[in-house]
Amino acid sequence: MSDTLANLAETIHSDGFAFLRAPEMKKLLDETGLGNWPSFAESWNDLGVDTYMADGGRYRRRRFSVFRGAAEGIVRKPHQPHYQSRDYNPVNGGIERWFEPVAEAAADHPALRAILETCRRVFDRLMPDAVRPETWHIEIHQFRIEARPDQEGRPTPEGMHRDGVDWVLVLLVSRINIASGVTSIGDLSKRELGSFTLTDPLDAAFTDDNRVYHGVTPVTLLDPLQPGHRDVLVVTFRRE
Repeated sequence: MSDTLANLAETIHSDGFAFLRAPEMKKLLDETGLGNWPSFAESWNDLGVDTYMADGGRYRRRRFSVFRGAAEGIVRKPHQPHYQSRDYNPVNGGIERWFEPVAEAAADHPALRAILETCRRVFDRLMPDAVRPETWHIEIHQFRIEARPDQEGRPTPEGMHRDGVDWVLVLLVSRINIASGVTSIGDLSKRELGSFTLTDPLDAAFTDDNRVYHGVTPVTLLDPLQPGHRDVLVVTFRRE
């Protein structure tokens, strides 16, 4: 096991979260076969509008899919809805939300497979033997948050929140013509533990969803005459 992975796991274990800059994250992903990142990032240009936004916004695009992860491999599950209770998502929770599935080329892409396998290695290491699952339920979300001259984009319209899972990865894919988008981490009393901004592709934030809250400030356009967006991949793991 690499020093980078061991150090990452130790930071998450100690603090409940970790922020990894792109060069370190790339080094970690290279160990599990990261390949052709540009073509994977290109898939964010084919996301549908999220029509479930309770605030009436049309600033979020997304695709969603579900996998099963184990030491033997990671397998895509049949498509299913995304569900969060209102305890975890008071804005958009409480209903089954059916999103377009992640396109086959993106779901089978070596970059995604490297990301999911890296997560499995990290999260397996963090789980004590007595409660480490044989298989994980994995959900992946492709998000694009768009900013417009007359409307900010809200990466987390529900505010500081937990996702109702065990572990979360937020990986930056691209950031174009936007300001802000600061990630904050809070303890179970929502007292701030740290903050940082994902600025470069492959900048990553890992969180222990049982121990910390996370949220991201709205994004606004730098140049109001040009389009702007924030693309992220969100991966969640929970015990099956």
